[in-house]
Amino acid sequence: MRTAVIYARVSSTGDRQTTERQVADLMRYINLNEMELVKVYEEKMSGAKENRPVLTECVEFCVTNRVHTLCVSEISRLGRSTKIVVNTLDELTKAGVNVYIQNLPLCTLNENGEPNPIAKMITAVLSSFAEIERDNIKYRLNSGRELAKAKGVKMGRKVGSKKTEEQFVEQYSSVIKHLKKGQSVRNTAKLCGVSSSTVQRVKARFNL
Repeated sequence: MRTAVIYARVSSTGDRQTTERQVADLMRYINLNEMELVKVYEEKMSGAKENRPVLTECVEFCVTNRVHTLCVSEISRLGRSTKIVVNTLDELTKAGVNVYIQNLPLCTLNENGEPNPIAKMITAVLSSFAEIERDNIKYRLNSGRELAKAKGVKMGRKVGSKKTEEQFVEQYSSVIKHLKKGQSVRNTAKLCGVSSSTVQRVKARFNL
């Protein structure tokens, strides 16, 4: 049976955004095509950053274990930098790992395992657009901040809006409990009904 891995990413490090929809949509594709899901990688980090540990781990796993298909919801999940996307796809292609991009929909390898020339062209163009959009968003945010400052608006969090250590412990008490028992990040996420990235954040904060 062909094996599959899911990589899902959102930019926000808080709880406002989750990867649940991405994972659910990709699971339907995997089940429909009768593939075996062997691992799910979830990351909360900007796609503009070059050093993304979860993506790096995901690519290494796919290459080392000769995974058939890496599934992502859209090209921007791999990154909003053309350089990052192209390098990632090149590494996977050379290792014979197909990448399925759901919103196109498109596979980087043909059925015979050969690179799909149309996919290479489209992904390069789309990753360039993603990079341009990222720069536009950054420009709009900076412009908005400057305008707000000029009007005398105070920037930053409101006093008391940040969770205290006690509030954080109370909110994620079940996560902390399962981690202390030696449960894996993935099992803890399932048991507590939260994303793996949330569990990883709790684990790192309390050195569990």
